[in-house]
Amino acid sequence: MKSLDNSIFILLLTLFCGQTCIINIPSLAAITSLKPGDVLNHSQVLDSARGKFKLGYFSIPQTDKSYLGIWYAGDPVEKKLWIANPNTPILNNSGLLTLDSAGSLKITSGGKTVVNIAPPLLTGSLIARLQDSGNFVLQDETRNTTLWQSFDHPTSCLLPGMKLGYNLTIRQNWTLTSWLSDYIPASGAFTLSLESIQDAFQLVIRRRDEVYWTSGAWKNLGFPFLTALNDSSNRYQYNLSLVSEKDGVFFQFDAPEGSFPSLELSSNGAILGGGEDGRIYALYNEFCYGYESNDGCVSTQLPECHQDGDKFEQKSGDFIDRSNTNYYDNASISLGDCMQKCWEHCSCVGFTTTSNGTSCIIWNGNGEFRVDESGNTVKKYVLVSSKSSKGKPWIWIVIVAAILITLLISGFICYIIVRRRKQQDEKRKEEEYIRELTSSDSFNDTNLKEKDGREVQDLKIFSFGFILAATYNFSSENKLGEGGFGPVYKGKFTDGREVAVKRLSRTSGQGLVEFKNELILIAKVQHTNLVRVLGCCIHGDEKMLIYEYMPNKSLDFFLFDPERKKLLDWQKRFEIIEGIAQGLLYLHKYSRIFFKQNETEAVTDRVVGTYGYMAPEFAMAGAFSIKSDVFSFGVLMLEIASGRRTTSLQQFDCPMNLIGMGTMERRVCSGIEGSGSGRST
Repeated sequence: MKSLDNSIFILLLTLFCGQTCIINIPSLAAITSLKPGDVLNHSQVLDSARGKFKLGYFSIPQTDKSYLGIWYAGDPVEKKLWIANPNTPILNNSGLLTLDSAGSLKITSGGKTVVNIAPPLLTGSLIARLQDSGNFVLQDETRNTTLWQSFDHPTSCLLPGMKLGYNLTIRQNWTLTSWLSDYIPASGAFTLSLESIQDAFQLVIRRRDEVYWTSGAWKNLGFPFLTALNDSSNRYQYNLSLVSEKDGVFFQFDAPEGSFPSLELSSNGAILGGGEDGRIYALYNEFCYGYESNDGCVSTQLPECHQDGDKFEQKSGDFIDRSNTNYYDNASISLGDCMQKCWEHCSCVGFTTTSNGTSCIIWNGNGEFRVDESGNTVKKYVLVSSKSSKGKPWIWIVIVAAILITLLISGFICYIIVRRRKQQDEKRKEEEYIRELTSSDSFNDTNLKEKDGREVQDLKIFSFGFILAATYNFSSENKLGEGGFGPVYKGKFTDGREVAVKRLSRTSGQGLVEFKNELILIAKVQHTNLVRVLGCCIHGDEKMLIYEYMPNKSLDFFLFDPERKKLLDWQKRFEIIEGIAQGLLYLHKYSRIFFKQNETEAVTDRVVGTYGYMAPEFAMAGAFSIKSDVFSFGVLMLEIASGRRTTSLQQFDCPMNLIGMGTMERRVCSGIEGSGSGRST
């Protein structure tokens, strides 16, 4: 009898396992596409080809509502990247995604259509797929064309390949809309779009159609108030681009292979970054208050009771006075709306939202708040004033302020006295320099003349203030370059003339006599291939030469840039080399002022120039001659021909430059020299 019982038990267990396996077999097969007549129910998930993304139904906790959405397959919190029905939820466990015979992609519940995702597309062989980019597409397999795609209908998230902008031809406008709260995907208070503001494209966040925040004008492949996107330390890499076409413009980003970053417009109006691992970080501050700021928040008129610096901080605890509490029970109010209500009422000292992120609870009163150090109490947004802290004895504040003011005034007076004396000394020295400079028989502050009376050119002595204004205080934006003699800046005179200002290095050791001789020498040298000097400026120990401005920029601007170098074909490079050679020949042979008569070389104690171009005998011993210029000319010819900088080949273990290639230096670095093998290269 016992044996019979065991046999029956084994038989029943076998039948049970068999039925279980038969039931579970369909759920093991991944669904990757839908064809006309197919249905995706609430318990099924549509996978992308490589399993990167999933599409299916999800429910809102503590409610009977569900939605159809897309999320990262590897995201532990399953953050929703796209929602098909954000404003028309369906009852839990009742939703069906169908692709009917007419080509209509829709959500049904209880036999009724809830949302028409894509209109009827009567065409050839239809198929709906979730791509590995996160794009849900409806395609015509026969023609291999996409008829509809979710990327054209973004909700709150932007993925690589999606667009923000507009196309006038197809009347398409791509924007993001925030969720009502962190839990409810219905349309919230904020939108993010690409707009043209003052002839520049910017990302714009609007709150209830009013401009709330701007990213700043697109420049250098980024936005000034979204610099975190370009930060190399970010976990996620965003390669930003702004594409302008004849019928529209749009912003998008892409990412390295295997990386899945996203941008999200949150329910409180902030822009968040994140990825498939579920980690999220804010790209700018949580709230905009309306006062001047450097983070893109738009300035508005502040309530009389607020001033710059007032803000809300999230704190765990409770207000001591809870008698004056207002409730705004409205399911369409978001966190941003609650903040605005509290900010605009001077009696409001804090606010929060209900558990689902909608409706407002606002506290009024004296603002006394008891912090819960354990952090277990629900966090509230507490108004923090920028005014001086309360409760401190006012007398000590007055005393400290008086001492500080006295010290500041005394220090300021001392600073003015020292500065005035220094300015007087600099002015006296400058006047002495100018008197000595203009006392030369060869120098006149209006012109220079050759011995035959022919005018060389006008030479002016410019004031330091005039040069300072012309170069915008020697701003970095106006800096053209820097060599061994010092930096060069672009300037613009009041009459519209553009000039180049060479600010001679204070460490050059050049005295006034040397400076005067150099200025007169350069002024007398005239050739079509040599830049013309217009004058000078002396300020204290500082000396400057003013040249005519060359608008086509320097040779290295084109020569060493991967794209611009294509403008220099061999004919153009030959013409450049020939022009330089003609100018050099003029200096050596025809100017008659480069070296004294019958003098072919000289020695100087002051070696100045750009290393890599100086001849070895000049760099090491100060010996210079016509050959020194020929050496520099040769280095420049090599750069023009090869497209490489002479110093670009320097390495830590092999001090190679352009000239050293193929020489003994190369053999030493490669280990051949001195190896005893007797071989040579």
